[in-house]
Formats: sequence, structure tokens, C-alpha cells
Amino acid sequence: MDKYPEIKVTRKTGGEKFHSNGKPLGYDLLSFWQWSASDLTGNAMRGILAEYIVATAVGKANASRTEWDAFDIETNEGIKVEVKSGAYIQSWSQKKLSTIQFGIRPTKGWDSKTNSYSSEFARQSDVYVFCVLQHKDQGTIDTLNMSQWQFYVLATSQLNQAVRGQKTITMSSLNKLNPIAVQYGELYASIKQAAAK
Repeated sequence: MDKYPEIKVTRKTGGEKFHSNGKPLGYDLLSFWQWSASDLTGNAMRGILAEYIVATAVGKANASRTEWDAFDIETNEGIKVEVKSGAYIQSWSQKKLSTIQFGIRPTKGWDSKTNSYSSEFARQSDVYVFCVLQHKDQGTIDTLNMSQWQFYVLATSQLNQAVRGQKTITMSSLNKLNPIAVQYGELYASIKQAAAK
């Protein structure tokens, strides 16, 4: 048995207070979230937001995100989903729209419950969901508007067959694999469809 077993994460409300041995310090967890996670257009937080969007689509957003797990989300049916995100508009100054490229490298999957890695490199999920914030007008971009997103769903087996050990894939190369391209409302059904292939 591990001396330090996995810490069970409890879902926070945002009202939890920072303190010093019980003495309130005048700010709460919500203020930290506002400070750390308000840039939803930048690469880092947009990637986490994309995971949340997919989690809401498959009914798995009522728990907490597990960082560094072998895959991002597991549906109620047991489908393991890897989520990737890309966008043409970033939060920083740009000379031109970004070229979209996704990381798809095989990994030695880590299991957060057992604190152990798998023995071989592989893509750990059953399905990939490539989430593209496709809006190209900086003045009206809204990451919370699902109509500005397009989702591309592809069975991991198809990805493995087409690109083997490749580490990245561009948007144009992804489209050549004929992923299921859907809006938010069709996402869950498309994940189940891709997993059945």
C-alpha cells in the first residue's frame, strides 16, 4: 500500500476562503480562478476549456478534472476520449491567423489511481475529439459561444492506421482522414459512433 495514497479531490464552490491558521485573508477561491483562468482564448486555458466542453456534452462535468491521466474523459459507456484544441485567433498580438496543429504523440499512459505508467507507447484513448474555435473575427470572438466551435471526432484506430507514431497533425491532414465534423449538439452521438468503428 502506498504511504501517500491518491488525494480524493472534492469539488469546490469558489467561496472557500484563503486563511492563515483560520484567520481570513480577505480573498477566496473564486478570486484565484478569476486571476488564473480568465484568458479563455490563450492556448493553455482554452485546452482545459475544450475538455470541459466535451465533458458537458457527454454528461461528465459534475466531477473534477484529473490532471495527467492517460486520457481526458471517460463516458458512461466506458469510451476513453482524448481532447485536443486549436484556434485561429489567440489572446496575444498576431500578424496573421494561427495555423492549427494538434499534438497526437503516443505516450506511456499514466494511471492516477495506481501512480504507474503503462509499459509501451500508445495512444491511450478510444476516440479523439479535435475542438476548433473556428471564429476568425477578433472583435467578436467568444469562447463560450458553442456556435463558434467545430468538433472533429475520429476513432483512435483510424488515427493510428493513418499516422502511426507521428507526433502532430495539421488541420488539413486531419481533414484528409474524414473525421466526423459536428456542432456541439451532435458531439456525444458522434463520439459513440466513432467508438463503434
